[in-house]
Amino acid sequence: MGERFHLPAVASTLLPVALCILTLLPHSILGRPAEEENAGSSALLQRVKRGWVWNQFFVLEEYTGLEPLYIGKLHSDMDKGDGSIKYILSGEGAGTTFTIDDSTGDIHALQRLDREVKSQYLLRAQARNRLTDRPLEPESQFIVKIQDINDNEPRFLDGPYQATVPEMSNIGTSVIQLTATDADDPTYGNSARVVYSIVEGQPYFSVDAKTGVVRVSLADMDRETRENYTVVIQAKDMGGQLGGLAGTTTVNVALGDINDNPPMFDQRLYQMSIPEAAPVGSVVGRIWAKDRDIGLNAEMVYSIIDGDGRDQFDISTDPTNLFGIITVKKPLNFEGKPSYTLKVEGANTHLDPSLRHRGPFKDVTIVHVSVEDVDEPPQFESPEYYVELSEDAEIGTLVKTISARDPDAANNTVRYSIDKSSDPEKFFYVELTTGSLMTVRSLDREEIGWHNITVLAMEMNNPTKISSVSVAVRVLDVNDNPPTLTHYLEAYVCENAKAGQLVQTVTAVDPDEPLGGQRFYYSLAPEAANNPNFTLRDNQDNTAWILTRRGGWSHQDQTVFYLPIFISDGEQPVQSSTSTLTVRVCSCDHDGNVLSCTAEAYILPASLSRGALIAILACIFVLLVMILLMLSLRTHRKKPFLCDEEENVHENIVRYDDEGGGEEDTEAFDIAAMWNPREAHHHPGKMRQDMLPEIESLSRYVPQACVMGGGDSSVHGYVLAKLLDADMDACAPPYDSLQTYAYEGEGSVAESLSSLQSGTSNTDHEYDYLNDWGPRFKKLAEMYGVLETNTPQMW
Repeated sequence: MGERFHLPAVASTLLPVALCILTLLPHSILGRPAEEENAGSSALLQRVKRGWVWNQFFVLEEYTGLEPLYIGKLHSDMDKGDGSIKYILSGEGAGTTFTIDDSTGDIHALQRLDREVKSQYLLRAQARNRLTDRPLEPESQFIVKIQDINDNEPRFLDGPYQATVPEMSNIGTSVIQLTATDADDPTYGNSARVVYSIVEGQPYFSVDAKTGVVRVSLADMDRETRENYTVVIQAKDMGGQLGGLAGTTTVNVALGDINDNPPMFDQRLYQMSIPEAAPVGSVVGRIWAKDRDIGLNAEMVYSIIDGDGRDQFDISTDPTNLFGIITVKKPLNFEGKPSYTLKVEGANTHLDPSLRHRGPFKDVTIVHVSVEDVDEPPQFESPEYYVELSEDAEIGTLVKTISARDPDAANNTVRYSIDKSSDPEKFFYVELTTGSLMTVRSLDREEIGWHNITVLAMEMNNPTKISSVSVAVRVLDVNDNPPTLTHYLEAYVCENAKAGQLVQTVTAVDPDEPLGGQRFYYSLAPEAANNPNFTLRDNQDNTAWILTRRGGWSHQDQTVFYLPIFISDGEQPVQSSTSTLTVRVCSCDHDGNVLSCTAEAYILPASLSRGALIAILACIFVLLVMILLMLSLRTHRKKPFLCDEEENVHENIVRYDDEGGGEEDTEAFDIAAMWNPREAHHHPGKMRQDMLPEIESLSRYVPQACVMGGGDSSVHGYVLAKLLDADMDACAPPYDSLQTYAYEGEGSVAESLSSLQSGTSNTDHEYDYLNDWGPRFKKLAEMYGVLETNTPQMW
């Protein structure tokens, strides 16, 4: 089949001849002629004559032959068979998937074609002159379509599946819908027509063959009997016919719970016990009404519906809403009631109205609670005591009788005492056997207004059982304190004050606290009733004014006046006191401010300026600096300094360039200088000429009177002279640093210590005698290796 062209009349007779040239193989199917080109391209076709165009080729997928698959043949009416025409193929897959014989125009498929990968290919063909490579005809475009074969089985893309359906569901209840996909062409044959069937899961479930909906096929399936089911569904193409391909998937179906089972207690009678001393809220025990359902359908609520203990105990549900917790509601007493019986009901909280015919969804059980006897501490008649006691109560007054008893059946004897920490000053005493609380010291409300006492009660037979009670004792006030003046015990009056001028307003204070409030009465003491200088006016508001009775005051005449004031209260018994007010006469300005007054201490704080305060502080600072300077000078005066900085304060060091021969070396040092220093200075020729000492001897200034006589008295005189010299010379070292050395030589018991003649003998000396000199010479003995030791040698 060729495309129709608009050709001249002469050439139209050659069209049948050109169509007959086409050779078709059995594998190829020619396409229908193409439609005429649009008007815009007809002009181009009229200029170039094209004798062929292929529109479509069809080829089956999944060719498995060894040779390339022949698809079709292209031939131009201009091809004379002499090889002058070359066929060119381009487009999708040209050269890789498809190839063309450029001489014959045969098209072959080089690769295995899969419609599910690519269903069609768009190619272009053209005939060119082999020598000039010029196109002989315009390019022609055609399509190679891949025909489908049934080579793909149906697949469940989301499997395996999970599904849930309520238990006891009716037959036909939908569980899940499955969909299988087939990659084959649904428009060609039955390759993609899928049919569903159930392979495993009968008789509980079924599947719709067309829609793939899985449904319940067995009624009254019970989750408590079996909860999980495995269903295998098959999808087969070709409409389920023989030879079709199939795929399977698994559906795990779980039965959902509904409240179809009533709760049941596993016991019809529970036995529990609780000590009588257990506090309120203590857990007695727990019960459980088991429910075969789960989740919300198994949640319970418990209540005590009857029994003699419904007011003594309470029941609640634990956080899991499964168990009932029985607790103590009121204090227990074994002696009062040793046991209780409770009737407890447990019911489901979530009910399904459609399943009420399976009810009732509740159950009842009996709980017997035994109260265990416990040796309890004594119990007081009252949880606390309050007592009021007058502060003038005599010693031994009975405050209150505290009573306690043993609540146990034994009713042991009780002994009483006071907790020492509650009454550290021991104002009270409690009688050991009767519990009578009495005073042992006088009370004073003004010192301690409340006494909080702790009374202890202990069993006689079991001292570990102790209880306590608080006794609050309020001390009532008695008018036993007189009023006194407050704050101002001194006042001043100006010299220019006139008669009737206010000097001071006085108030009083009373530590007592009468019920009707304080009321004070003021007057001058009887001895000052006719005082010519001052008068007192009671203001009837617990205050009084001190007024001048005259004018013409002068502190030169009298500087101080003493005014006794009599104060009394209004309670019975009446208490009174006399306080003295000191009034000083001062010079004041026109505004009444004090200028000068003999009571300097009184007026100084009021008139002290900032400049005066700074001046006082500066004087104090200068005084402190002078004191510190004097102390420092005194300290330096007690510590004389050395005139020569290089002089050693401990001893005089005389350096020689050669070693002397001890006291026999008369040329190195003249011992006569020690015995008679004065003569040593008169014979300078005896000093050695080969060296000079760096520091002169301390013996250069020895008084002549101190070196008279000989022997020890001369040495003693020399020392005294040096002491006197040191005391008189501020530059001399202190006396306590004077070093005294004994000379050595042939007359010494230790003999000569000089090493000058030690070279005459090369033999080792024996130093064993150092061990006999005691622990003070132990270090010396160790240095000379004569210490007896078991320590092995280190070298």
